[in-house]
Amino acid sequence: MPTRTFDEQSVSSFDNPGGDLVVAGVSKRFGGVPALSDVSLTIEPGKVHALIGENGAGKSTLGKIISGVLEPDSGTLTMGGTPLVLRSPREAIGHGIITIAQELAIVPGLSVAENVYLGSEFATAGFVRRREVRRRFRELAHRAGFDLSPDVLAGSLSTADQQKVEILRALSRNASIVVMDEPTAALSGNEAAALHEIIRSLARRGSAVILISHFLSEVLSLADTITTLRDGHLVRTVEAKDATTESLIEGMLGRTLSSAFPDKKLAGSDAPIVLEVDQLRAPGVDDCSFVLRRGEILGIAGLVGAGRSELARAIFRDAKVSQGTVRLDGTELAGHSPHRSIHRGLVLIPESRKSMGLMMSRSVRENISLSRLDLLSRFSWIAGIRERREVARVMEQTTVKAASMALPAMMLSGGNQQKLLFARSMMKTPSVLIADEPTRGVDVGSKRAIYDLLAQMADDGMGIIVISSELDEVLGLAHRVLVMRNGRFTADLTGSDMNEQAVLAAAFDETIAN
Repeated sequence: MPTRTFDEQSVSSFDNPGGDLVVAGVSKRFGGVPALSDVSLTIEPGKVHALIGENGAGKSTLGKIISGVLEPDSGTLTMGGTPLVLRSPREAIGHGIITIAQELAIVPGLSVAENVYLGSEFATAGFVRRREVRRRFRELAHRAGFDLSPDVLAGSLSTADQQKVEILRALSRNASIVVMDEPTAALSGNEAAALHEIIRSLARRGSAVILISHFLSEVLSLADTITTLRDGHLVRTVEAKDATTESLIEGMLGRTLSSAFPDKKLAGSDAPIVLEVDQLRAPGVDDCSFVLRRGEILGIAGLVGAGRSELARAIFRDAKVSQGTVRLDGTELAGHSPHRSIHRGLVLIPESRKSMGLMMSRSVRENISLSRLDLLSRFSWIAGIRERREVARVMEQTTVKAASMALPAMMLSGGNQQKLLFARSMMKTPSVLIADEPTRGVDVGSKRAIYDLLAQMADDGMGIIVISSELDEVLGLAHRVLVMRNGRFTADLTGSDMNEQAVLAAAFDETIAN
């Protein structure tokens, strides 16, 4: 007789009868340090409930307790009035609670359909009925409005499509509650907009969506209810219609944020040129030329795929240059060596700190000193005392907060991880710093600290290039903005011409209407 490990009825219905999820007096400590203290809130079906707060505020810890990843030290969970004890994510799934984490749980070597039904396959006598899996997948994807092939390998998909796979997995299990932790952190603007509509559709179908996000505009646009956490304590829960960006920031920080960006101190037009790029061609870069002066913050804007990161890598000599020159302080940078660029005084903060920047399992000290081992070593041995002294100096300079230099980088908050990259760059004060997505995945308080750091570096005479997908960040920091499209510059904006409309028009290659 056929057997199955999945309730087939759940495929054809998105009804979610779980009822309210009530979190009452929940506390959690790690090594004696409180991560959550007596937190209580109610998650209602059919609504998007946002959790916001700085890194370390406790929002991800709360999400993990609801998801069964962590058990609370005290307090209770109830769903629909029934006590809920979750000892594992599998138990949470059994109660209709599905998590879509920032680090997606995709098996790259399995097909899309296999990923969706992983752990709940249709089987007969121990053999998976693949034809049935594909049929059920097509039905589910059609109902969700996703255009995904069941047979393509999940590892070949874009990040946005991989998130769709995770969402289909949640729908296949008839999720009552979907926990989303920073779902749009790695997405382009169009991909994020598509995901927003998916989140709204989940709520319309009756699921409760718990949204953990650093993007306050996203929270205000999507959420019905917003809970603010600070230092493990619940500050307040409000209806989204009664909240503003300013009130959310004040709740997160415990103080007002007088300005999102530091005051600009314009570099003079007679300031020395520190970087000159002339007719540069490289993969994704087509005939780009510009100059950067000492004390100037130059913003590079454009759509995802416009060639911004490719330009940064070409200048840094981390990509093969087929034509053109790069001059640093008047001397040409030749060859193909990022190490030589660093030695000459040109440093790059990469767009992904985890995959391109930091050694997450190694210590804070090792991550920072990595760029200047030649300075800190003698006869192939690192001078430990000098290393610790220099690391302490740049940690103070870049406001990195860590309990110990020996702490692994993975144990730091996102903001402090990002500042580790700045600290590494400052081991030898560079002439030029290229910062690609300098505040990706960090909270609003850490963003301001990084903005202040960039402004101070420029005040000290460094040339700064800022590449960011956040248009307000580019406009708020930069003295001048270059806009890219298809590997080329389409606009050079300064003064009153440096505005959102002009940047978007140049990015889309459209004429601005008068």
